[in-house]
Amino acid sequence: MIYAISDLHISRSGEKPMDVFGASWKNHYNRICENWSKTVSEEDTVLVPGDLSWAMRINEAFTDLSEIMQLPGKKIFIRGNHDYWWSGIGKVRDKFSCFENAYFLQNNSVTVDGVSYCGTRGWLCPQNTEYKKTKDESIYRREVSRLEMALKKTEAGLPKVVLLHFPPLVDSSNEFTDLLEKYNVNNVVYGHLHGIAIQNAFIGERNGISYTLCSADSIGFCPIKVDIG
Repeated sequence: MIYAISDLHISRSGEKPMDVFGASWKNHYNRICENWSKTVSEEDTVLVPGDLSWAMRINEAFTDLSEIMQLPGKKIFIRGNHDYWWSGIGKVRDKFSCFENAYFLQNNSVTVDGVSYCGTRGWLCPQNTEYKKTKDESIYRREVSRLEMALKKTEAGLPKVVLLHFPPLVDSSNEFTDLLEKYNVNNVVYGHLHGIAIQNAFIGERNGISYTLCSADSIGFCPIKVDIG
């Protein structure tokens, strides 16, 4: 089975307590670990699309993520906008190479149990009311390019699942959704949205692609099952 959960926002040092964002976040990390252990088996795959740790340095992130690595299942990670410790994919892979069945995606793909996965952080779409052309356009276009680079490396003939941190669909099509449809992606999992923003998230099928929001607070801090379309 395939599960997804994003926005773990781990801070084992306690320097960034998440309950300042609402009572639902109280002891959120312990609840994630407990629910993960009850839900996921060693044969399953868990997709974690970003905002993994509040750490600023990779050694701190290693401490934060080491406990997650011990939980059941194969794990596939991408970078979120708050993963400041993720300074280069080579350094990240080297640091976490001691953990089996853990994959960090950037400009590439990985095939696990007959499913081809790829992803990128994504960014605010032009349709988003917070999008500012002078500030966001260059990052948006870079992330679009990275998504296509990764999609080109997926394995032909297999179901394709894309991990994005930012929601790729806001009201109407954009270059992210155009690429997802061009490359016949089956499923997209994404996070980033919290609180009242969850109400406006697109969840469901559009043009043959299934979209799943998996930010931790939107799914009760328990990995959600992803059915391949």
